[in-house]
Amino acid sequence: MLRSMYSGISGLKNFQTKLDVIGNNIANVNTYGFKKGRVIFKDLMSQTVAGASAPGDNLGGTNAKQIGLGASLAAIDTNHEKGSFQTTNRTLDIVINGDGYLSFTDGTNTSYTRAGNLYLDSAGTLVSPDGKKLLTEGGNTFPPIPSTATNLTIGQDGTVSYVENGTLVALDKIAVTRFSNPEGLTKTGGNYFAVSNNSGEPSASKTAGSDGNGTIESGFIEMSNVDLSEEFTEMIVAQRGFQANSRIITTSDEILQELVNLKR
Repeated sequence: MLRSMYSGISGLKNFQTKLDVIGNNIANVNTYGFKKGRVIFKDLMSQTVAGASAPGDNLGGTNAKQIGLGASLAAIDTNHEKGSFQTTNRTLDIVINGDGYLSFTDGTNTSYTRAGNLYLDSAGTLVSPDGKKLLTEGGNTFPPIPSTATNLTIGQDGTVSYVENGTLVALDKIAVTRFSNPEGLTKTGGNYFAVSNNSGEPSASKTAGSDGNGTIESGFIEMSNVDLSEEFTEMIVAQRGFQANSRIITTSDEILQELVNLKR
């Protein structure tokens, strides 16, 4: 069988994966804190028809003759660049202006996210949209905010404060967690990331605005970092690449048909 046919098949598979990633990016263009994915290809092994030769007294050296056998996936990585900040003027909408992630717990596992749309449950606890509890810089869940509290504020250092009976009460500070390799974090769904074997351990310092951690800004929300114009361009490239590889398979099939017809 022709090598070109199998090379074309590998290209179809790769561009299908690229289209899958692009489709997911576009679907999450308005997802708070979403980080877009990217597909990177690499060539497969090459078949050496003739090796390279060194120059001699009478003849110069010659280069190797190699035929590539297709392409494969090198990586599907995640771009952790910040998305744009959207003004909401809602106190419990927060962004991290700089590096770091918010930490939430379900009582068993800790999850990390850049999506800062917080809520208060009926017990006065700061939670995520799916009920996971926000963690303080000490690694604990926030104490409940009393129903009689007014003028709730969140400072740039992450301090959550409120006024009760005319007295200003500082509840605790929101944790900001950094990783040595944030691209190594694993997406777990729901805008969350989890620690992986290659992300590194969470930073020891979790104070907003210190030791390289970003500051907390209240009244804003971080949007997806997906650029639609870039995704549409990549989609066109992937579509044309898919079509070209389909054409390679069709052409190889036509050549095989001609070989079969030689017997007639």
